[in-house]
Amino acid sequence: MRRIETVEELETLYGVRGETSLVKELDHIIPEYAAFIEASPFVALATAGPEGLDCSPRGDLAGFVRIHDPRTLMMPDRRGNNRADSLRNVIRDGRVGLLFLVPGSGTTLRVNGEAHVTDDAGLCGSFAVEGKPARTVMVIRVQSVYFQCARAIHRSELWNAAKHVDPKSLPTPGRILEVTSRAAIDGSAYDAEWPERAKKSMW
Repeated sequence: MRRIETVEELETLYGVRGETSLVKELDHIIPEYAAFIEASPFVALATAGPEGLDCSPRGDLAGFVRIHDPRTLMMPDRRGNNRADSLRNVIRDGRVGLLFLVPGSGTTLRVNGEAHVTDDAGLCGSFAVEGKPARTVMVIRVQSVYFQCARAIHRSELWNAAKHVDPKSLPTPGRILEVTSRAAIDGSAYDAEWPERAKKSMW
């Protein structure tokens, strides 16, 4: 298998980047980009740290990523499994990448920037849901923001309900934990307890 080793080789294959792919990139959030952030209930968060790379899902009520100003975003962190991989990375290497998805829209929004984590009580409290404040807030200094065209969403038919996979056809989290723990975890019990556990720890 031949490997492409240089940017020059890559550019020979793909050609010159088009004007529209470059002019859409800004270093601040304009109202048109704010509309996607405010409508998005789901973000993929990419971070880097000494152990390597991480990409983590972030989901909340639509508009959960707050636009503090045109160059600053704030994202609350909720209860979870306490791995805190993304937060550990940001503390040691502030570079982040975000991909905002809006259900029903083929257009996604990409943001790259530099982040830090805060546990400021007032700020965390301002993100409270059902009386529960955010555990921490990630403050992101925007360095570049641009939309991604809809080809990937259209190719994948992501929002096409007829193409949705039946969850019952996939291994459950409990089954996976039972296998990876070599039966130390009772998978059936884990799955049975999950709905109530999730209800109590959603926020």
